[in-house]
Amino acid sequence: MIMIKIGVIFGGRSGEHEVSLMSAASVINALDKTKYKPVFFGITKEGRWKHFEGSTSEIENGQWERTAKDFNPGRLKELVDFALPILHGPYGEDGTIQGLFEMIDIPYAGCGVLASAVAMDKAIAKDIFSKAGLPICKHALSYVEDFTNAQGKADENLMEAEAVKIEEKVPYPMFVKPANMGSSVGITKAKNREGLYKALAEAAKYDRRIVIEEGINCRELETGVIGNHNPKAATVGEILPSAEFYDYKAKYFDGGQSKICVPADIPEDIKEQIRDIAVRAYMAIDCAGFSRVDFFLDKNTNKVYINEINTIPGFTKFSMFSKLWEEAGVPYSQLIERIVDFGYERYHAKNNR
Repeated sequence: MIMIKIGVIFGGRSGEHEVSLMSAASVINALDKTKYKPVFFGITKEGRWKHFEGSTSEIENGQWERTAKDFNPGRLKELVDFALPILHGPYGEDGTIQGLFEMIDIPYAGCGVLASAVAMDKAIAKDIFSKAGLPICKHALSYVEDFTNAQGKADENLMEAEAVKIEEKVPYPMFVKPANMGSSVGITKAKNREGLYKALAEAAKYDRRIVIEEGINCRELETGVIGNHNPKAATVGEILPSAEFYDYKAKYFDGGQSKICVPADIPEDIKEQIRDIAVRAYMAIDCAGFSRVDFFLDKNTNKVYINEINTIPGFTKFSMFSKLWEEAGVPYSQLIERIVDFGYERYHAKNNR
């Protein structure tokens, strides 16, 4: 049997660097070594590519950089047959690295440039979801330049004017988040004007475009979608956060207090509605390979709202995406294999017209 050399790419310049290391180590350990030969490529927080030949434990604990050697990503196709990016957030999940793969003409896992870029930008994604007739919550878009002076410092008068504009569109409480970030990095819940000022300042650390969303009294639900032209949705799971909402700390560093409930304890008709919307949203932005789609379920009305699509979701064996598919009958190692197959399918379809 010919071994497929899989280039597993991890790390990256985003605020989700450490999450990527955990996901990548888990994926590498689960790869069927009779079919795939994993080759490791790490990207430092400064954006330097390195070829690493050590253990997955060193990837997970962040020690991989000590022995890794500098690497020119333009040579990627010389060393591997297929690229498997396990990169979360900007510079990995936003279409940039997908553009590199397209330029060097190598098959890769997951969404292409367009879907990756659209899904990462929460404001653009909401516009497309709305045009596709999918339910979204009230929201507004703010630019850092609208409330800062020429030196990039918050201006009191401009901030007040911006807050008034936001309040006309979105009621309190509201969630303020960077338009291009994942894993709940930079998200704050604002309950009043003073809280909004602080939330805008926090989000501005990560992006110049800021999305403000209505804070719904809701349950947080998710499903996983895999496939290319005929995608399928997994079962539906629920997040039970340890904090007031599922922020970055609650997701990864709360000592296991946040819980994942798979399957979610909700009526079957709501599960089917979520799965249907997930597939429609996936198709609306031209996703491929795999994604996780997140939802809100209003506790008062039982109305479903689509929140966002994550094109490279957390991917450890215990992550929501993996557990959703395990519940649907697709074990972790088989899920990875399917994702690789979808990548090859997409590559061959594009290059054999």
